[in-house]
Amino acid sequence: MKFNLDLKKMIFINTVLTFMLCFLTHFLYTWLPNPVFSIFFPVNESIWEHMKMIYTTILLYGIIEAFIMKKFNIIHNNFLIATFITAIICIPINLIIYLPILKIFAEHMIVTFIILFIAILISNIVNYFILKLNEIKYEKIISIIGIILVYIIMTVLTYKPLKYDLFYDRTEQKYGINIYEPRK
Repeated sequence: MKFNLDLKKMIFINTVLTFMLCFLTHFLYTWLPNPVFSIFFPVNESIWEHMKMIYTTILLYGIIEAFIMKKFNIIHNNFLIATFITAIICIPINLIIYLPILKIFAEHMIVTFIILFIAILISNIVNYFILKLNEIKYEKIISIIGIILVYIIMTVLTYKPLKYDLFYDRTEQKYGINIYEPRK
């Protein structure tokens, strides 16, 4: 069976499905608190932990997408590195849009969701262009090392967060996984 779906349609489908998957990954640590899940999923409501959620969700969707592509014999150059770069650039894109709006208007859930959707969409557009490039040398090695390094950094900052607003959970008044500290 030939499955014909161009990459431009895939951008929108990937964006919607990744966005929906964020709702699941947001709560996984809360539902199943354990050290392994603390590496991949948000442990609190800080902005930083939500960036970890975005990164993990995009990588998880990349795994799902890889199985779909394999089932329908769709082959693209640079799939792994495109997924990694999509996950990594979605963080600054989200922060660049979100932080100024947060400072001006405070937090509104619907605005947060819209910004998240836009950040995922922009990241998936970049993904589209990476997939269209000629094959990148050592893309699998670069991607795997990059993914591991990012998770090491995220883990360190979950267990030893910096004392900045980015890492502070206003709802539970804590930093990281268990450092309770009321703001003055």
